[in-house]
Amino acid sequence: MANKDRFLQELLELLRIPSISARSEHKDDMWKCAEKMKQYLMEAGADRAELYATEGHPVLYAEKIIDPAKPTVLVYGHYDVQPADPLELWHSGPFEPVIKDGKIYARGACDDKGQVYMHVKALEMMLQTNTLTTNIKFCIEGEEEVGSPNLAKFVKTHKDLLKADVILISDTAMISLGTPSIDIGVRGLSYIEVEVTGPNRDLHSGVYGGAVANPITMLAKMIASCHDASNRITIPGFYDDVIVATAAERTLMAAAPFNEQEYKEDLGIKELWGEKNYTTNERTGIRPTLELNGIWGGYTGEGAKTVLPSKAFAKISARLVPNQSSEKITEKLLTYFTSIAPAGVTVKAYEHHGGEPYMTPIDSDAYKAAAQAIKATFGKEPIPVRGGGSIPICSLFEKELGLKIVFMGFGLDSDNLHSPNEKYDIANYYKGIETIPYFHQFFAAMK
Repeated sequence: MANKDRFLQELLELLRIPSISARSEHKDDMWKCAEKMKQYLMEAGADRAELYATEGHPVLYAEKIIDPAKPTVLVYGHYDVQPADPLELWHSGPFEPVIKDGKIYARGACDDKGQVYMHVKALEMMLQTNTLTTNIKFCIEGEEEVGSPNLAKFVKTHKDLLKADVILISDTAMISLGTPSIDIGVRGLSYIEVEVTGPNRDLHSGVYGGAVANPITMLAKMIASCHDASNRITIPGFYDDVIVATAAERTLMAAAPFNEQEYKEDLGIKELWGEKNYTTNERTGIRPTLELNGIWGGYTGEGAKTVLPSKAFAKISARLVPNQSSEKITEKLLTYFTSIAPAGVTVKAYEHHGGEPYMTPIDSDAYKAAAQAIKATFGKEPIPVRGGGSIPICSLFEKELGLKIVFMGFGLDSDNLHSPNEKYDIANYYKGIETIPYFHQFFAAMK
């Protein structure tokens, strides 16, 4: 592939911009990143690229229309990234990309700058080789990592602009370059925060300890009550709408290669944990979960301070599967935590954001085109798998635009998404750029 080094250097430029959507101090960086992506799309050959302001961060729209009679592919991605905390665990600066052992280390390297930028370079390649067979539109937003709060309004307002035949997303993973796979679904999300208040001020833990309820202790007990001895979620009604996977689907999942010992060694753990009677791949794909994402309160600075805190906090998320509703589950979570408040403390709980689970049909032209594209460059049929992550906008796109979605992710589960030392294999980056044009070729041939 010609221009490899330039394709890599352009991605590194994007990775140097700290486009953290969750932090207000990075508002200017969000615009800077969107402008840079717009510049790269125009240089790649887009006919049009525009930034649309929202109540939050801008949405980038671009298009290359070669023939209105030809099918149109809408590429979705996001240029915002997760916060880099805890910074002390990074081996290098999160926004100072480093290449080591054939991998790019930087926040956003895989999620999602590296993956969405494959489509920009694929567009350039197809135009330079005169092999573009479809119209291409891009919708690249800056709020995916905070639940896409303003995308629904943008989509509803610009339905004509976003008209297409299919939506193509690269924001997922595959098993490996040696064992390619395609996600056929992503889980939904419900995210809440809980605040527990005890006394009206922080207290001396010697003078008051043992006489006043400690909010951290009470919060810990509340959280511990969320799972039973089989690690099943105890919140009333949590599993009511879950569609249980069939034996045939579980057999198909079992065909995916999985080495439990390597999995544990990679994570540095001795034992796995999860819902009883389900395998690891089932627990992370076809079963809902409830996880504690953060907990704090009292004194957390250097040294010791004997304090009984006034408040304690926790951030809690649930991953959802078909047919669960994020709205329903959020309500159940909020009700549960307020209803089990121990005597001596008060509890407030509120929603951050949510999104619905999504399944893509494997008998669709788009899925078949993606499978054929991967076979063309990998030499193997991809294995269909269920992804553990969430892309909240999927159900929104289908509802508002009437379009099906196909996932073509080239990341790996071991790429440290949302964690320190996020990485993306350069080989995967180039493989994506090589494979994506085949999708457009095969999809156009089916229309």
